Amino acid sequence: MPVSPNQGSTGGGDAVTLTGSHFTGTIGVRYGSRQAAGFTVVSDTTTATITPSGYGAVPVSVTTPGGTGVVGTFYYLPAPAFRLVPPPAGPLAGGNTVILTGLGLYTTSEVRFGTRAAEFTVDSDGQLTVTVPAAASAGPVTVTVRTRGGIAGGVTYIYLGPPSITVVTLDSGAVDGGNLVVITGTGFSYTTSVAFGGTPAISYRIASDTEIDAVVPAGALGSADVSVTTPGGTTIASGAYTYLGRFAVLGGQSVTNTGPSSVTGDLGVSPGVSITGFPPGQVNGTIHTTDANALQAQADLIATYDKAAAQIPTASISGDLGGLTLTPGVYNAASSIGLTGTLTLDAQGDRNADWIFQIGSTLTTATASRVLLTNGATARNVIWLIGSSATVGTATAFAGRILAQTSITLTTGATVNGQALARDGSVTLDTNGITRPW
Repeated sequence: MPVSPNQGSTGGGDAVTLTGSHFTGTIGVRYGSRQAAGFTVVSDTTTATITPSGYGAVPVSVTTPGGTGVVGTFYYLPAPAFRLVPPPAGPLAGGNTVILTGLGLYTTSEVRFGTRAAEFTVDSDGQLTVTVPAAASAGPVTVTVRTRGGIAGGVTYIYLGPPSITVVTLDSGAVDGGNLVVITGTGFSYTTSVAFGGTPAISYRIASDTEIDAVVPAGALGSADVSVTTPGGTTIASGAYTYLGRFAVLGGQSVTNTGPSSVTGDLGVSPGVSITGFPPGQVNGTIHTTDANALQAQADLIATYDKAAAQIPTASISGDLGGLTLTPGVYNAASSIGLTGTLTLDAQGDRNADWIFQIGSTLTTATASRVLLTNGATARNVIWLIGSSATVGTATAFAGRILAQTSITLTTGATVNGQALARDGSVTLDTNGITRPW
């Protein structure tokens, strides 16, 4: 080739070798109308030149005392321009493929991510397929492309480490799903999937790099892993979410009601078959009499009861709980417990705060007593584990999930923000309001 290479940058400065004859005594080399930035006669047939700036296709001429002759044509190429097809992020290990689209890419000789060279394929003048190299640390780097027309940069690629999950709030809800939770952590900006127990979330929104708002899918009763996947990897928070049963009232032998009680949630009995008093009682849910749902609910109750009973106590309680303010923990009473007045449960700003009350015998509340939830405390996260039976007194405003070994009696006007679940005996209602807290 008489002009080699025959392509270069519009800014000039490229080394080009001219091949021909009678170069001895050369007094000038021109690229179009412009003098070469420099030249050296290597031999009578070879001259080394440095291109001036220019544009388009220009003739290359050599002048000697014998005259001027055109050696060939040089093509000035504009500097490349490109953008990175999303996503502009990936794992530290690299190996993923990205597409660069733009102009002037046909003569690409080098692609770099920061200081690291990348393997690439020239698909066309407007596209490169690039395999991202590995990086030593997370963070942004500049992508540069070198062609015969020059070097282009200004495009950022972000190396991502795996995301992390700090907390899920609220961390429990009904097996039906459909509730909104907030996942807090790091590295969420490029999230591609969110799952609960391996099931994709119904929907999710990336609120920020540290927050995802997700709608929980239906799941199986019990704890479930929560996972977040980004181009940087997948993180799994083991058991970070708990699926809770749909029943508000469950009896082992019977459920009996007097007066216009209102139950929000399912109501059932198993293995017994007796449900009476509905109407006048109203169930804003489904009534299950020894069907598969009630049978499963009893099995779930037993599993939850046994799990709560196995928790190691953090404090002991005795006598009457009225007037106390208790922070989250596992509280154990060897025998019976009473409640006269107000018991305050203070979550101290943690909406996932848990309380377990392990009561060896009975729980009895006096008239007009109440369980007050403060500073983010939720009824779903309060378990009352009753070794025998519970009696909720007249006009008491109770909160939490009552899991009784034997029976539960709600006297006139008592309300429960939670559940009333009896393993072996009966649940007795009298003009009460029971609302499942999820």
